[in-house]
Amino acid sequence: MVKCRTTPRPSLNGVFLIPTTNHILLPHKSYSVKTEKSPTKIVQFKLSDIGEGIREVLLKEWFITEGDKVAQFDSICEVQSDKASVTITSRYDGIVRKLYHAVDDTALVGQPLVDIEVEGNLEGLSTNDNITSSSSSSSSDSDDDVIEAKDGLKKEERKVIATPAVRHLASVKKVDLYKVTGSGKHGRILKEDIFAYLKSLETAAIEVNPPSTTTTKQPLPPPTTASISLPTSTTSVTRPDPVLPLISRSVEAPKDRVEVISGMKKAMVASMTAANSVPHFSLCDEVNVSELVHMKPFMKETARKYGVKFSYTSLFVKAASLALLHYPILNSSVDEECKNVIYKGSHNIGVAMDSPNGLIVPNIKNVGQLNVLEVASELSRLMQLAASGKLGLADLTGGTFTLSNVGMIGGTYTKPVIFVPEVVIGALGSITKVPRYDGEGKVVPAHVMNISWSADHRVIDGATLARFSNLWKSYLENPVSFLLHLR
Repeated sequence: MVKCRTTPRPSLNGVFLIPTTNHILLPHKSYSVKTEKSPTKIVQFKLSDIGEGIREVLLKEWFITEGDKVAQFDSICEVQSDKASVTITSRYDGIVRKLYHAVDDTALVGQPLVDIEVEGNLEGLSTNDNITSSSSSSSSDSDDDVIEAKDGLKKEERKVIATPAVRHLASVKKVDLYKVTGSGKHGRILKEDIFAYLKSLETAAIEVNPPSTTTTKQPLPPPTTASISLPTSTTSVTRPDPVLPLISRSVEAPKDRVEVISGMKKAMVASMTAANSVPHFSLCDEVNVSELVHMKPFMKETARKYGVKFSYTSLFVKAASLALLHYPILNSSVDEECKNVIYKGSHNIGVAMDSPNGLIVPNIKNVGQLNVLEVASELSRLMQLAASGKLGLADLTGGTFTLSNVGMIGGTYTKPVIFVPEVVIGALGSITKVPRYDGEGKVVPAHVMNISWSADHRVIDGATLARFSNLWKSYLENPVSFLLHLR
């Protein structure tokens, strides 16, 4: 037992002598607490099966870059199959470590898209994705929670959603994306947002430093005799223009380029190749739609009250559905060996559309149960999705009958190609104002549209198609008859 003084003092052995009741000698020790991070794993996020037997897709756009943090259900990329566009979302929370494809690359179903570093419990991860260990020791890990701003202030990290093209534009314009408010889906920053941000900076600069409104008038130079030309004669003398020498130089001709057929164009190749094996026959006719033209302002105004954009195409589609009730063979398909005819119960009428990705044919489901306003509303929805390349598989499959309104672009008659496995397609020409004879033999102006039909001659005969065309035509030429047959 060692006694000590009232004031503790260290001994030579590094031991403090602390006065206690029993005068016990206690050694001095230093303790350190070491925290360990949760284990992390690298998960290969694979492209899952998106249905319809699709085995490969074209990668159209990345919504992330390497180093970005993602959460479950965040959009990762947009892919384009030969039938539709699909947005791929994340199944994990973590950090993107690797992108396996560039934009416009072909990605295969079941192959990796990205590597995501996942932290914490890994028991719930999908067995379809490969998981590998990742190093969890890094000197910069403690700084991942904050970002140092240019002004020296720290701000909480928020995820910036922008495509590589937008990030490149921001880099060129020297714009901090954290200061830009995104107007896209889920706050995604678009190119327009960057230009709007730059414009706001210019406006702010003008307000701070307004341009001077005072100007100093400069004295006019005195007139000189050389600047005044007086006519010397009342007759003008014309001299021939000098002949300029022709300078010939070698100009390099533009080079050829090769473009891979993919996406919607690839689907069109397959569809047209299949259609070429079907024996077609065509029927053309002329439809006087003068009564519809006179009624259009009233129908357009009525549709506007319901928030619907009216078009002639919605009337053509509904009239076709009414005529198909009398000729159901035209709303059918045949099997690959052409041994059976399948009569379709619903009128899923497709409308061929020109889109940035090529020719597409979405269809309006169950037209027989829709009124004209509902058909017009659905047609507007499909056109908007087609223009933005966002049509889904449900909109592009299951069609039973097709109309192509090529007249919206131009043209009168054409020879449309059947959209296999359907058996009929109709192409609508443009509506033109031409002179025609009325019932009294007088020449009157008339609004005329041409219609061109093509049918599968293996199961459709000419007489059946002609009778169907006449009935469809009568509905359009006599709107009263059209209204009486609506269901």
